[in-house]
Amino acid sequence: MFEQVIIAAFIIVGAAFACVGLGLSWLLSPTKPTKGKGITYECGVEPIGSPWVRLRPGYFVYAILFILFDLKIVFLFPWAIATAYVVTGWFIIIQMTLFIGILLIGLAYAWKEGALSWH
Repeated sequence: MFEQVIIAAFIIVGAAFACVGLGLSWLLSPTKPTKGKGITYECGVEPIGSPWVRLRPGYFVYAILFILFDLKIVFLFPWAIATAYVVTGWFIIIQMTLFIGILLIGLAYAWKEGALSWH
């Protein structure tokens, strides 16, 4: 029962912190609307043309591959730190070898399909 009270207190304090922060920023922010504040870009060059530009699907493939291999590091770094300080068995080393192997197979497949070539 005590654990639920602690969790409820964290939720209430977190929600109150967010509401107080948003309320204070609303109260303390200057509210003098001007013509310049209504412009899409407050600084820089005036926009020319439509903001709706078609992007090639290759950009999205690069983004997905970047996220995939960036997440690999998120899993690999804590594993390397943990194995440096704790003596572990072969099971964990085999697991990480399989994980990296699966990712390398995915990279080889993306390379073979031409996803990494810039046209």
